[in-house]
Amino acid sequence: MLAGIGIEKGKKFAPDERMKKILTDAAAVGNATARSITFSSRIDEAALYPGSQWQTGFIGGSHEFLRDGVRMLDARTRMFYHATGITPAMAAKMVGVGSQDAIAFKDANGEGFDGGKTYKVHLPPNVPAKQFWSFVLYDNQTRSELQTDSQFPGLSSQRPGLEKNDDGSIDVYFGPTPPAGLDNNWVQTIPGKGWNVILRLYGPLEAWFDKTWRPSEFEEVK
Repeated sequence: MLAGIGIEKGKKFAPDERMKKILTDAAAVGNATARSITFSSRIDEAALYPGSQWQTGFIGGSHEFLRDGVRMLDARTRMFYHATGITPAMAAKMVGVGSQDAIAFKDANGEGFDGGKTYKVHLPPNVPAKQFWSFVLYDNQTRSELQTDSQFPGLSSQRPGLEKNDDGSIDVYFGPTPPAGLDNNWVQTIPGKGWNVILRLYGPLEAWFDKTWRPSEFEEVK
């Protein structure tokens, strides 16, 4: 594909003015297309659960994005635009080993996350992570970690003082300011900045793979 536009090892890349214009336009269209595919996927298999905004990065379950020998180009574009790199282990089912991810770009109503609003997600008891779990927030524009006042834009089950409900479940809040008395269960967001989030389970257990355990959707806190 690169050779088709004049990029070949050992050869000078020297597009003429006509090709420069084509490539400049193509870069903008390609970026917009990849962004749309990533943040508003129309692939039904992207959803981890029926009707859910939680999504998988590996549509079809293949780290090569192959199905019956056919490359799923939109699925591959989506993963690499959002996450840059992968390994086979990220897509493999390995109970108690490695990690598994769930991605959310929108709240329970299908609206993109607003950095000026506050959201809550509920984690039922017995999160199926042998080691630990974490949330990390990413900036929709840069796709890098969201820059906040905290050293890291997220929290994990290893955070000291994390509050649990009486049944062992956990409520986590995402917003510009923490709910009263729940600073340890809060992740900061920035007004005017869109964001997305990845829930990672390290040492995922069977309840994650068979989906008998699942996190709630992101509900806006009024």
